[in-house]
Amino acid sequence: MTAPTQPPTQPPTATPIRCVCFDWGGVILAHCRSWGEACAAAGLPLREGWDAPERVTKRRALNARFQRGQIEPDAFFAAIEAANDGLYTALETRTLHDAWLTGEYPGIAEVIRRLALVPDVETALLSNTNSEHWLRHIAAEGRDADFPTVALLKHRHASHLLGAAKPDEAIYRAFERETGFRGPEVLFFDDLTENIAAAERCGWRGALIDHTGDTARQVESALTSRGVFR
Repeated sequence: MTAPTQPPTQPPTATPIRCVCFDWGGVILAHCRSWGEACAAAGLPLREGWDAPERVTKRRALNARFQRGQIEPDAFFAAIEAANDGLYTALETRTLHDAWLTGEYPGIAEVIRRLALVPDVETALLSNTNSEHWLRHIAAEGRDADFPTVALLKHRHASHLLGAAKPDEAIYRAFERETGFRGPEVLFFDDLTENIAAAERCGWRGALIDHTGDTARQVESALTSRGVFR
């Protein structure tokens, strides 16, 4: 008696992308990359000693605390004045901080609007930022948002709200808990290799963006190559 023919073994279905998550700065929003760039954007002089290694180290440590929500804005600006040994006042530092965000990349809002129409895929943000910058994507009474594209995203999560910052694993796990998406369900866009590498260690799919190029076109190309856009 002839044995019944077995159907061919099928490869397991790949996990579909259910969430497309964006970094903010360097993907959606252009920003200054150094104290010197920010001084130029703010119209402040670049004073001798601004780049002294000990001052840079202190500023970075304070910024890390600010991004994790561990220090209030007024205390942060005063602490930066002290870290700079009075080279820049707290008021000047606030002016510089406001000038740090320079504008949204052309075309990125249109890509996100198109993405919002894709069935069974949700949009999200995971950003290292702080309370002062965060407010600038939110419209308030009597004024429009400075950078409104983030409001197009369904899930919006920031380091100062989660109490952790990229590339620490904790922030990716916190995002998973908050959204219910995890592992390869998430496609993550970021402009820093260490953040992409950390996301991929958590099982996410990563797409590195070159912030000096056309970020909207890069995002669109990545979404097309991964089958999200057809």
